[in-house]
Amino acid sequence: MSDTPAEVDAADVAAIIHQRLGVLAPIRLELIDDSARHAGHAGARGGGRHYRLLIVAPVFAGQARLARHRRVIDALGDLMHTRIHALSIQALTPAEVP
Repeated sequence: MSDTPAEVDAADVAAIIHQRLGVLAPIRLELIDDSARHAGHAGARGGGRHYRLLIVAPVFAGQARLARHRRVIDALGDLMHTRIHALSIQALTPAEVP
Protein backbone atom coordinates (compact mmCIF):
# COMPACT_ATOMS: atom_id res chain seq x y z
CA MET A 1 0.00 0.00 0.00
CA SER A 2 1.50 3.34 -1.01
CA ASP A 3 1.02 6.72 0.55
CA THR A 4 -0.83 9.44 -1.34
CA PRO A 5 1.17 12.52 -2.40
CA ALA A 6 -0.63 14.58 0.26
CA GLU A 7 0.34 12.10 3.00
CA VAL A 8 3.96 12.03 1.84
CA ASP A 9 4.03 15.84 1.71
CA ALA A 10 2.57 16.06 5.23
CA ALA A 11 5.22 13.66 6.56
CA ASP A 12 7.96 15.63 4.81
CA VAL A 13 6.72 18.93 6.25
CA ALA A 14 6.49 17.46 9.76
CA ALA A 15 10.02 16.11 9.48
CA ILE A 16 11.34 19.49 8.34
CA ILE A 17 9.51 21.23 11.19
CA HIS A 18 11.05 18.86 13.74
CA GLN A 19 14.48 19.35 12.22
CA ARG A 20 14.29 23.16 12.20
CA LEU A 21 12.95 23.37 15.75
CA GLY A 22 15.91 21.28 16.87
CA VAL A 23 17.94 24.51 17.07
CA LEU A 24 15.83 25.40 20.14
CA ALA A 25 16.94 22.16 21.84
CA PRO A 26 13.43 21.12 22.89
CA ILE A 27 13.03 18.47 25.57
CA ARG A 28 9.47 17.88 24.36
CA LEU A 29 7.94 18.60 20.97
CA GLU A 30 4.42 17.62 19.96
CA LEU A 31 3.20 18.54 16.48
CA ILE A 32 -0.42 17.87 15.56
CA ASP A 33 -1.55 18.24 11.96
CA ASP A 34 -5.06 19.70 11.99
CA SER A 35 -5.18 20.18 8.21
CA ALA A 36 -8.02 17.69 7.70
CA ARG A 37 -10.23 19.83 9.94
CA HIS A 38 -9.66 22.76 7.58
CA ALA A 39 -10.31 21.03 4.25
CA GLY A 40 -11.71 23.47 1.72
CA HIS A 41 -10.13 26.44 3.49
CA ALA A 42 -8.19 28.76 1.16
CA GLY A 43 -4.89 27.99 2.87
CA ALA A 44 -5.49 24.26 2.63
CA ARG A 45 -6.27 24.51 -1.10
CA GLY A 46 -3.00 26.39 -1.61
CA GLY A 47 -1.00 23.58 0.00
CA GLY A 48 -0.44 25.23 3.39
CA ARG A 49 -1.05 22.99 6.38
CA HIS A 50 -2.58 23.74 9.79
CA TYR A 51 -0.66 22.66 12.89
CA ARG A 52 -0.79 22.78 16.67
CA LEU A 53 2.59 22.82 18.37
CA LEU A 54 3.64 22.19 21.95
CA ILE A 55 7.33 22.84 22.47
CA VAL A 56 9.10 22.71 25.82
CA ALA A 57 12.62 24.10 25.91
CA PRO A 58 14.91 25.72 28.49
CA VAL A 59 15.74 28.43 25.93
CA PHE A 60 12.34 30.04 26.62
CA ALA A 61 13.23 30.87 30.25
CA GLY A 62 12.82 34.55 31.00
CA GLN A 63 11.09 35.27 27.69
CA ALA A 64 7.61 36.65 27.23
CA ARG A 65 5.07 34.69 25.20
CA LEU A 66 5.52 36.84 22.11
CA ALA A 67 9.32 36.45 22.18
CA ARG A 68 8.92 32.67 22.45
CA HIS A 69 6.58 32.61 19.46
CA ARG A 70 9.00 34.74 17.45
CA ARG A 71 11.83 32.28 18.18
CA VAL A 72 9.69 29.40 16.93
CA ILE A 73 8.63 31.30 13.81
CA ASP A 74 12.20 32.40 13.11
CA ALA A 75 13.39 28.79 13.41
CA LEU A 76 10.74 27.67 10.91
CA GLY A 77 11.77 30.38 8.46
CA ASP A 78 10.28 30.14 4.96
CA LEU A 79 7.94 27.29 5.96
CA MET A 80 5.72 29.92 7.56
CA HIS A 81 5.10 31.47 4.15
CA THR A 82 4.91 28.32 2.07
CA ARG A 83 4.16 24.94 3.68
CA ILE A 84 2.50 26.16 6.91
CA HIS A 85 -0.71 28.14 6.63
CA ALA A 86 -1.61 28.24 10.33
CA LEU A 87 0.32 27.41 13.49
CA SER A 88 -0.97 27.43 17.05
CA ILE A 89 2.02 27.61 19.38
CA GLN A 90 2.32 26.66 23.03
CA ALA A 91 5.94 27.35 24.02
CA LEU A 92 6.86 26.49 27.62
CA THR A 93 9.91 26.13 29.82
CA PRO A 94 10.41 22.81 31.63
CA ALA A 95 9.34 24.48 34.89
CA GLU A 96 5.99 25.49 33.35
CA VAL A 97 4.95 21.96 32.38
CA PRO A 98 2.31 20.64 34.78
